[in-house]
Amino acid sequence: MAERLDGRVAVVTGGGSGIGAATARRFAAEGATVVVVDIDDAAGAAIAEQVGGAYRHVDVTDEAAVRELFGSVAREYGRVDVAFNNAGISPPEDDSILSTDLDAWERVQRVNLTSVYLCSKYAIEQMRPAGRGSVINTASFVAVMGAATSQISYTASKGGVLALTRELGVQFAREGIRVNALCPGPVDTPLLKELFAADPERAQRRLVHVPMGRFAEPAEIAAAVAFLASDDASFITAATFLVDGGISGAYVTPI
Repeated sequence: MAERLDGRVAVVTGGGSGIGAATARRFAAEGATVVVVDIDDAAGAAIAEQVGGAYRHVDVTDEAAVRELFGSVAREYGRVDVAFNNAGISPPEDDSILSTDLDAWERVQRVNLTSVYLCSKYAIEQMRPAGRGSVINTASFVAVMGAATSQISYTASKGGVLALTRELGVQFAREGIRVNALCPGPVDTPLLKELFAADPERAQRRLVHVPMGRFAEPAEIAAAVAFLASDDASFITAATFLVDGGISGAYVTPI
């Protein structure tokens, strides 16, 4: 594998499982020094050990903790080159607007959107002196589509990630800092497995709309993140980068 990230320092939030863990592995395989961030200490530390990186326990909704995360990485390693702001939740109480209460709405917004604001803010602060960097924010294909199987706060939070990312991508483009939104389709992760276990019929309703007839593997999404982090994506910023198996382009899927 080409080491496109050789010598670079990458921070991955939500790095203990799913897309985050797969991306930490891919970044390391491409030569990066990886700082894995999570609140699940056992999972996060295990991934950090696998990739020869470091683990940090950080609540990404805590501004002081996020500021210290990026500041300490810059102090220890001398730089922050890549920030993959990937931490997120999709709890079962986030459902139709008719049944989702305000507490559930606000909790999802804080984890999925406010954390991206905080991580972007303090990553970019550390990238500016070097005049380069890549920020990748995890949005979702649901940010560009509507669904009758609603998760209203999750969908709204991911739409917010898209708007925030576009703004930052434009604002910092001439400072050499690229900011892009990754929009995965359905991915075979622990979150999705929980959905299948809780409501197989609802999960099957999602699968039928994917032209490829399957969900993505985390490693496939990680490959897209590594591309966006690398100089191969040097002219890509403020982008909505869909990696969704064709779902957002489909009207009628194959039988």
